Amino acid sequence: MIFLSFIISGISLGSIYAIIALGYTMVYGIAKMLNFAHGDVIMVGAYVCFYAVARYQLPAVAGVALAMFVCTILGIVVERLAYKPLRQAPSLAVLITAIGVSYFLQNSALLLWTSNPKIFPSVVGKGTLKFFGGQLSISYVTIVTVVTCVVIMLALTWFTGRTRMGKAMRACSEDKGAAQLMGINVDATISMTFAIGSGLAAVAGALLCSAYPTLMPTTGSMPGIKAFTAAVFGGIGSIPGALFGGLLLGVIEIFAKAYISTQLSDAVVFAVLIVVLLVKPAGLLGVQVQEKV
Repeated sequence: MIFLSFIISGISLGSIYAIIALGYTMVYGIAKMLNFAHGDVIMVGAYVCFYAVARYQLPAVAGVALAMFVCTILGIVVERLAYKPLRQAPSLAVLITAIGVSYFLQNSALLLWTSNPKIFPSVVGKGTLKFFGGQLSISYVTIVTVVTCVVIMLALTWFTGRTRMGKAMRACSEDKGAAQLMGINVDATISMTFAIGSGLAAVAGALLCSAYPTLMPTTGSMPGIKAFTAAVFGGIGSIPGALFGGLLLGVIEIFAKAYISTQLSDAVVFAVLIVVLLVKPAGLLGVQVQEKV
């Protein structure tokens, strides 16, 4: 039962990583850039949800919806102000800008909300389901997190495969120049990608802080890095890969904490990533693409 409990905890944590990784993989798949400020958008969403629920006594669903709205607007604004002017710039310039946006959001949160940790009220509830005579307990947060992750993955798969905007995103991912010649508004498509990714970040922030209820301006930093690791793990640019990578990463982290060391768990996670990339550079579900030069 302890082993099964660890697996369930790993799947719960991995589902949070997967939701965040879906934002990374969407942005990279379409815009071919790494938005390292994504983890800090999670933190902003968590703070908005916290004040909506704890301070203004809004229902949890309304708090999450408000956080999604704010983060969606934030994602569009960041893309327009920070990334759009660098559309033709070298990738290193975009990477440095992303790091700068990350520090800007962290320090803005520090000024607005101070560095004092806040106890986040769960948006799901604190109940548990008990199985096998109470030997195995599964919290409502775990169930909602896993279900939300699967629903989001299926919705994104349908959206990118069936809708007009989703097909435009896939066309931009293949070749932005050709997509523009076919009448697709590339700038609007990339902005929509950032909007979707940032909205997902708000959901991930609410679920993350419901499971681990301490909220600070640096809350999103490490989960953001681990979610990026999960996206690379599964194959960045692949929606099923982000889900698979997130779940696998969560399980590995929980077992590393349980059987190796809580201090070394992060090192184990990144060591596994290095091994995977040495064996399969495109990620577990990624596809190696040959480019003509």
